Amino acid sequence: MARGDIKWFAQALHDLGNKLHDLDGDDLRMGIVTNATIPAINTAAPHWGGTGTTNFATNQVGTGTAYTGPIVATETWALTAAGGDFRLSNITIAQDAGGGFTTGYWGIIYNNTDANKRALGYVDLGGPVGNVAGPIDFDWNGASGDVLRLAQA
Repeated sequence: MARGDIKWFAQALHDLGNKLHDLDGDDLRMGIVTNATIPAINTAAPHWGGTGTTNFATNQVGTGTAYTGPIVATETWALTAAGGDFRLSNITIAQDAGGGFTTGYWGIIYNNTDANKRALGYVDLGGPVGNVAGPIDFDWNGASGDVLRLAQA
């Protein structure tokens, strides 16, 4: 997996079909974690502090003034000629020379609206990275912002 790659948990894709996530209206967030637990497509029941088998919240990097915890992601679920595109707005974690983190490996995207805080996917940060020396920018797939595209086969 290369730096910047986004992968969806198999469980999350299954949950979409079971109407557990509203990609238009739910409060989606991203938390930064260490490499204590390495995410994989087949991670069992991934979640962020709710109920499930793999709790990524326990591996969150230290928080400070610039990264106070999971970041709210502004999302859109758009109809296209081929199907549907799920997009996220760009995110920046500002530099925090005095209280930042240096051990970030993964960004875990999860559904904060869901009572179980089910995780949707993860992004490879190419870690260890941090915001002590400079800001961290998430520019999802360039101008499109696409992180999931469902199209006709």
